Amino acid sequence: METRVAGRTGLWFILGLVLLLRLPFLDQPIQGDDDIYRTEAEHAQVDPLHPNDVHYVFLGDEVDLRGHSHPPLNAWALGGLLAVAGDIREVPFHAAYIVFSLIAAAAMWSLARRFSPRPVWAVLLFLAVPAFVINGNSLESDLPFLAFWMASVALFCSGRCGLAVPAMAAAAMTAYQAIFLVPVLALYVWLFRRQDKAAWLALLTPAATIAAWQAYTRLTTGALPAGVLAGYFSAYGLQVMEKKLRSALMLFIHCWFIVFPVLTALAIAPAWRRRHERETQFLAGWIAIFFAGAMIVFFAGSARYLLPMAAPVALLAARLDVRWLAPCFAVQMAIALGLTVVNYQHWNGYREFARELRQSTQGHRVWVNAEWGLRFYLESDGALPLTRTQRLKPGDVVVSSELLKPVDFTAPVAPFARREIRPALPLRLIALDSGSGFSSADKGLWPFGISNGPIDRVRADIVVERKPVTEYLMMNSPDAPMQIVSGLYALEDNRFRWMAGTAVILVKAPEKPLPLRATFTIPAAAPARHVRILLDGRVVAEKTYTGPGTYTLESAPEGTAASSATLSIEVDRTYRAPGDSRDLGIVLTGAGFAR
Repeated sequence: METRVAGRTGLWFILGLVLLLRLPFLDQPIQGDDDIYRTEAEHAQVDPLHPNDVHYVFLGDEVDLRGHSHPPLNAWALGGLLAVAGDIREVPFHAAYIVFSLIAAAAMWSLARRFSPRPVWAVLLFLAVPAFVINGNSLESDLPFLAFWMASVALFCSGRCGLAVPAMAAAAMTAYQAIFLVPVLALYVWLFRRQDKAAWLALLTPAATIAAWQAYTRLTTGALPAGVLAGYFSAYGLQVMEKKLRSALMLFIHCWFIVFPVLTALAIAPAWRRRHERETQFLAGWIAIFFAGAMIVFFAGSARYLLPMAAPVALLAARLDVRWLAPCFAVQMAIALGLTVVNYQHWNGYREFARELRQSTQGHRVWVNAEWGLRFYLESDGALPLTRTQRLKPGDVVVSSELLKPVDFTAPVAPFARREIRPALPLRLIALDSGSGFSSADKGLWPFGISNGPIDRVRADIVVERKPVTEYLMMNSPDAPMQIVSGLYALEDNRFRWMAGTAVILVKAPEKPLPLRATFTIPAAAPARHVRILLDGRVVAEKTYTGPGTYTLESAPEGTAASSATLSIEVDRTYRAPGDSRDLGIVLTGAGFAR
């Protein structure tokens, strides 16, 4: 094969294979974090220089996308397409994004001709990487970043530093991990072009680009992206040791599945025997540098994080005998395509469910208690994301995903619509019970799942009228879910509930005026000191406390002419515990009219 497919013919052969991988999935539904980039792209229509200077509801909380983990080049690309198309359209947008797959494959072809005795097999192994096959059908930043990363390395290694510099700058504006280009390419310069001052100077590009973007955003918007991102890392506990270790373990597992595991194992010994060759030193160093960096900066352990080190793994594996390469490539590609089909069916289930709800929810307020593609399609029909503080009214429709339901709400609901998403193929990237860590180590430690179980169950519920039956509501009462309106979290220790800055409950009005009472604890870590009780929006009791402890705040006797009353408890300050994304005020045991 190598002699028949070389030079330009080989390149056209490779590009043709890329098209065969992508064209069947042009109608791929919106998925994963596509919706975040869509939000930035829409904001780019009104503020093109600051597409990420916009707020977004993430897991029930409003966040600042200046703290997004990716600079805005992908948002600009989507924004340009959006300006032309007028709306997000799956087929033309995915067709446009094929360009990034073609760039990555062409760069891999260049590197394969430079570093491999079997360039065609090296590229074939690269194209069969599951994360490349699957994630290349999304609108996330993974393939744009891979394209610019690969172009940077290929151009740099071919001696075209003048063209490598803008490629490195583009990579840095797509993902912060472009900074790993510096040590990877520095290793190449040290091994092959040690006296090339221009090459050494070009290595400043990723760091200079990232620093310039940080400074520009700080000067023009008032916030440093790195600072905002660090705040969210702390608030959501993304860098806690347990999560980091689990992510590192998952990344190690994914290393063995970049190419088929048999090839990974067999390639180690030949690479060790040739460890004194500069080509082997560079490829092994590229793997080691990027993997070490990935373990430091990443927190979810996703397979797509390792795409920038797929090239050297494939190049080293392609040195093996074709008798090993051919069957392993065939099995790997079959697995990757099977997972891609399942991935399509997963997100298409959300798209179809949203279409089913379109007519039946007219005239209702619709709230999305989910993320990803389900949120996108429902928001496209006018739905809004559910926040932790949203007060639901009778007649509202809430659409939830069992796989990812950000907000626990207590409004009484009646079933409206249901759908189970269960692809026919027994492969899973993410699911309720598959144990697959392909997308996140939080879901398991298998590189992918083998299961016939459902990926997700989605439901739409309609909020019904609350009818409070209790004058004084204990947090562990069976009536609590019916009477809690907002601001209270799940029951803990079967006794209490944490509240946010404001907790709202409905209580039955007494026949005669009674005192309003709230029993609560201010934990040692809580900064809250001032507590107020409000009856139907009117302050009836308040007090400032000197420190932690268990307290009871009580008002004078109060009454109301209505059959029910709205009781609010407010605190002056909240905080977030490490690894807990909730805004925490005080611990509430009971509240209401006290006899």
